[in-house]
Amino acid sequence: MPVENPQRVTDVPIPFLAWLGATLVKAEGGRSEVSLDVLPEHCNSWQVCHGGVLMTMLDAAMATAARSLHPEMRGGATVDMTTSFVRPGEAGRLIAYGKCYHRSSTMAFCEAEVRDPGGGLVARASGTFKYIRKRGDQGGDG
Repeated sequence: MPVENPQRVTDVPIPFLAWLGATLVKAEGGRSEVSLDVLPEHCNSWQVCHGGVLMTMLDAAMATAARSLHPEMRGGATVDMTTSFVRPGEAGRLIAYGKCYHRSSTMAFCEAEVRDPGGGLVARASGTFKYIRKRGDQGGDG
């Protein structure tokens, strides 16, 4: 049954992304983008973007890509995620591009990559997400 006036994924605040300084740029049609301007506090001891920050961007890009196909759902919980780090994420704006390549009524299978300002591949991931339904007493993100 279609949901009347479903909330768009990009309208739902994601507190951890906001705290990190990342922005959900878009999430529609099974694709998404998350951007982050790398700051000193995002870096490790080698002064490059910390792997945990990159994994957060990849996770958020995949989850929001999946959720864009089911905006009436509360969200998605990460079931499994595999990440490969290709090169250091240095200063500048990094963008994570997410894609949901298959879904069922309860699960989504996704992939994402983080690219640097020159378009170079920094990291990539694949993941499985379980859709979580909204409860009647919950707002946009429960």
